[in-house]
Amino acid sequence: QVQLVESGGGLVQAGASLRLSCVASGRTFAFYRMGWFRQAPGKEREFVGGIGWNPASALYDDSVKGRFTISRDNAKNTVSLQMNNLKPEDTAVYYCAVSLNSGGAYDAWGQGTQVTVSS
Repeated sequence: QVQLVESGGGLVQAGASLRLSCVASGRTFAFYRMGWFRQAPGKEREFVGGIGWNPASALYDDSVKGRFTISRDNAKNTVSLQMNNLKPEDTAVYYCAVSLNSGGAYDAWGQGTQVTVSS
C-alpha cells in the first residue's frame, strides 16, 4: 500500500523560508513523477510543482517559480519542497502526491501539512 507522509509545515512571517518533506513508502518511487499541491481555505487544490526521476525535469506553477525548489532523494524515497521568500498568499495546506499511472495523473496523496505565512 502506497503511503505518503508530509512534514515541515508551520507558521512563519513573510519573507521567511520553510522546507517541506514527503516520505513515500509501499514501493520504490524512483521512476514515478512526484508533485506538490496546495489548497487554501475556500479555494480549489492547485498544482505547485512536480519532478520526474530526473531532477532537471522539475516544473513549477508561475506563482512559485524562482522561490520554490523541488528536489528528491530516490535512495530515501523522499521529495522535498524548499520554499523561500514566502508570501501570505502561500498560506495553504500543502500535499505531496505521486503519479503511479502512465497517464500522468496524480493518484496517491499525503494527508497534508499546514503552512501559514503572516504579513
